[in-house]
Amino acid sequence: MTASEVTASPASYKDTLNLLQTPFNMRANAKQREPEIQNFWAQQQLYERLSQAPGGESFTLHDGPPYANGPLHVGHALNKILKDIINKYALLQGKRARFIPGWDCHGLPIELKVLQALSSNERQALTPISLRQKAHAYALEQVEGQKTGFRRWGIWADWDQPYLTLNKDYEAAQIGVFGQMVLAGHIYRGLKPVHWSPSSRTALAEAELEYPDGHTSPSVYVAFAVRELPGPLAAKLAATGLPQVTGLPQDTAMAPGGLAVAIWTTTPWTLPANLAVSVNGSLDYAICRVSVPPAAPAGEGPEAAPSARPSHLLVAKDLIASLETSLGLGLEPLLTLKGSELEGIVYQHPLFERSSPVVLGGDYITTETGTGLVHTAPGHGVDDFNTGKTYGLPVLCPVDEAGNLTAEAGPFAGTNVLKDANGAIIAALQEAGALLAEQRYAHRYPYDWRTKKPTIFRATEQWFASVEGFRSQALAAIDAVTWTPESGQNRIEAMVRDRGDWCISRQRTWGVPIPVFYHRETREVLVNADTLAHIQALIAEHGSDVWWQREEAGLLPSAYADQAHLWRKGTDTMDVWFDSGSSWAGVLGGLAAANVGTSASNIARAAYPADLYLEGSDQHRGWFQSSLLTSVAVHGQAPYKRVLTHGFVLDEKGRKMSKSLGNVVDPAILVEGGKNEKQEPAYGADVLRLWVSSVDYSADVPLGPGIVKQLADVYRKVRNTARYLLGNLHDFDPRPQAEGGHAIAIEELPLLDRWMLQRTAALIDGVQADFESYEFYRFFQALQNFCVVDLSNVYLDIAKDRLYVSAAGSLRRRSCQTVLALVVERLAGLIAPVLCHMAEDIWQNLPYPVAEASVFERGWPTVPSSWRDTSLEAPLGEILALRAQVNRQLEACRKQGGKAAGIGASLEAQVQLELAPGEGTAALRQALALLEASRHASVDNLADWLLVSAVQFGGQAPEALLAEASDNGVTVRIARAEGSKCERCWHYESDVAEHQLSATAAGQICGRCRSTLEG
Repeated sequence: MTASEVTASPASYKDTLNLLQTPFNMRANAKQREPEIQNFWAQQQLYERLSQAPGGESFTLHDGPPYANGPLHVGHALNKILKDIINKYALLQGKRARFIPGWDCHGLPIELKVLQALSSNERQALTPISLRQKAHAYALEQVEGQKTGFRRWGIWADWDQPYLTLNKDYEAAQIGVFGQMVLAGHIYRGLKPVHWSPSSRTALAEAELEYPDGHTSPSVYVAFAVRELPGPLAAKLAATGLPQVTGLPQDTAMAPGGLAVAIWTTTPWTLPANLAVSVNGSLDYAICRVSVPPAAPAGEGPEAAPSARPSHLLVAKDLIASLETSLGLGLEPLLTLKGSELEGIVYQHPLFERSSPVVLGGDYITTETGTGLVHTAPGHGVDDFNTGKTYGLPVLCPVDEAGNLTAEAGPFAGTNVLKDANGAIIAALQEAGALLAEQRYAHRYPYDWRTKKPTIFRATEQWFASVEGFRSQALAAIDAVTWTPESGQNRIEAMVRDRGDWCISRQRTWGVPIPVFYHRETREVLVNADTLAHIQALIAEHGSDVWWQREEAGLLPSAYADQAHLWRKGTDTMDVWFDSGSSWAGVLGGLAAANVGTSASNIARAAYPADLYLEGSDQHRGWFQSSLLTSVAVHGQAPYKRVLTHGFVLDEKGRKMSKSLGNVVDPAILVEGGKNEKQEPAYGADVLRLWVSSVDYSADVPLGPGIVKQLADVYRKVRNTARYLLGNLHDFDPRPQAEGGHAIAIEELPLLDRWMLQRTAALIDGVQADFESYEFYRFFQALQNFCVVDLSNVYLDIAKDRLYVSAAGSLRRRSCQTVLALVVERLAGLIAPVLCHMAEDIWQNLPYPVAEASVFERGWPTVPSSWRDTSLEAPLGEILALRAQVNRQLEACRKQGGKAAGIGASLEAQVQLELAPGEGTAALRQALALLEASRHASVDNLADWLLVSAVQFGGQAPEALLAEASDNGVTVRIARAEGSKCERCWHYESDVAEHQLSATAAGQICGRCRSTLEG
């Protein structure tokens, strides 16, 4: 099409220009357009076809299941969009990246939601099976709500076939994992202290705990009066003339002149369960004479009656100075003893009629805090339990499931350990004269992550996975995995190396049952290969509800039919971390891979082990670890080849998001807009996705209104750049000229065009490396720099004259269009993993036909070798540096004010350049020579590259200079351009003359424009 064909009767010279024409809008209109694009993907079954295409290498990013409870938040967005970016990149690479989304559907939060929605009468009428049915329905409702949100963000997945931990196939696979661990000897039942939540009335795993700031406990220092000394120690005391306490009258708590061991505890409520005091055999201890400082005369202290104070205390030697301050007493060391010498001391409990021994503990006893002697209650602490086990101490636990002290706690029965028990016990210690001091102590304390209330250690009979049985294998498996960042390996190694046995039983109704039977009289446990296989088959057919629906006769294998009346089915359910940690079996087919067989293996739609697990860094103690432990226990290897972790989302000030602070960013409002769209505009899913790509997610990441606005600006710049490319291609046929098209051969392109292709090739290489290393923030930076600098500020800025003013079919314009078409197609492919909607929108608005209906069918952008010419980077970089130097002076001229004094547009200027001789300007001289030697003078000329009307080298300086500056041997002088302004191209030329455009329009235009219009 020639310029004269643009309009039949041009009314002005603007009508003769090649202006932008494209339906690709400057405004994204994301609220409407993104769902349209998603519908197009669905109609094309694009994800399904690409993820299951034959021949490609498989890639499995296994989804860690979010909890099916509550609306999506920005943490979900960070996680799922990161996964989607990785999967879309893999699909573009031709891999079969099938993404199976999952949900964790069991557990207490859902059970509590159901109960909270019922009246008291309705709760009383609930049966276990009716509660489970309501929980099941609630979980599915939550799944659907979250699924809708994920899909709106452009996440591709098997949405119609997700994995849910409540599905019967999944539950059967989980029973298979449990069964294999039982048969391998890794599962046992035992009485041990576990984290217990009185508010939830169930045992908890480490991963179900959180440690909020600001917790304080009532810590107390207590004196336990010594009744007996072991022979060697008694002899040593006698030899040194120190008091020897061999017994105490029953009517006094502390004998005057007696010796007491001093302990310190932050849980006074555990003192009724005290059965020993532990010391570190390698530490130094001292018997100290106690004195009351003059500032606190006897009888005036509120904490303990001075007449009842012991005259001697046994404490760690290194803590004497700090204890004098804490206790307000003078402590004069009289004799130093090793901890090993103290074993066998017998002391009197200050509140109960029982005596207990001093025993040797382990390295957990230190001199960092306390007294160096540890109050030991085997029913209320792991270290206490282990020490008690060594000495054969009973496991006393006088606390019920609600946290109330039982009759075994004597006068304190009925008090609650988290409410009034501490106060009652401290008062009793005060009255008994055993309280040395009391103070509030701030420390980390475990809370139930669901109810947000404190937990306790409580000994109960629970089911455990013995990590000791496969710990070394787990550590070896960790070492075989690639951890990103690398610090993740150290973190999970330390956790696995130090963790105790995993408590996997819960005292709840909504979950997968622990499939065991107890003898009604002897409490013997029945669980074997036959019972496990039978229950697994029942659950595979009916789901886990069958455990509650049937009596024992309907659950036991036929071989036990005549014994059903002797057995009682268990009521415990499995820890939800065991649920989700079994996903390698229920989704990846890991049991089949382990050759152990399972009726649920047919649900596997991905490969075991997975190529990648990607979750928040807190999952080192959660899903990463539970998945690792179950997989290693059954299969001897990790269920993943690589683990990638991300941080948490904070506000712009680095604070946690909370409703009380008003700093929560709701992703639904960010994408769809709020009630007042002027205040809360609909930015669309791509802006949310762009944010995910912009942050270094290896640490915590910020998000807030200011950041969203900045991202929206970057999004608009990329979109407007794409619009400019598309708009200048409305009359372009990308076929080669030999085939009837308009494309110019690469080798025939001007220098500027070849430089642009080289820059594009470098961008694709760099971005591919960024995606391969999962460093998406580098992609974000590279994309922004490419669109703003390389394209907009340089290439398109220089090319405007070629595109608008040249004859439509001229080499000058077609060569530029050739580059624009090549670049825009690759730009669409490059941004597709992140800005998937914009990429598809670009593809749908290509003004010429392409073979692929979707940008994702084209695949990852590649470039032919003919694009690559690194030799252009340095010389053209010199010219662009000169261009920047000239632009600084042009800008200075614009600021002089008014056309009479300065200039407006850069085309009003002419430039004189002087290059000093020598090495300093040698590179620039070579670059200018390269430009001068170009076969395409109409494109590769310095005046056009500088966007001025004329350039002069050396000679006499122009009159009326507007600016002059020298830098690095280059002198730049700016003056107003000579000649007149062409009304069509706005260049100032000496050959501008009158021209008749049409019967009604005429003007002053240059010779170049006259030739264009008349040609």
